[in-house]
Amino acid sequence: MNDETKDLILSVFEASLDAQLRAVRRLRQGEPSPAEPRRRKGLSQVDMAFDILKMARSPLHVSDILHRIHSQFGLTVDRESLVSSLTKKVARGDRFLRPEKNTFSLRPEAL
Repeated sequence: MNDETKDLILSVFEASLDAQLRAVRRLRQGEPSPAEPRRRKGLSQVDMAFDILKMARSPLHVSDILHRIHSQFGLTVDRESLVSSLTKKVARGDRFLRPEKNTFSLRPEAL
């Protein structure tokens, strides 16, 4: 075996052992493994908007949706993020409609 191949194999083993050692140290310290799935602690932005629109029973401008999310859930949601998420749902035909610019409502079948 030439030196280059030997060095490559040893580097692979070293990287593998290093990763194993970091995992053992994390377990010893009680840190959760990065591979563990996160548990959802609440509703997504889209789910909150859905609840707001369902209660409103009429189209709402995104500013009104954001205000009501803040009032009802105590969270400040990024406007662009919410508009982007809702626009994608509209394009997929998933629960939401966009009757006017920056105004959203629920599909009749979603009520």
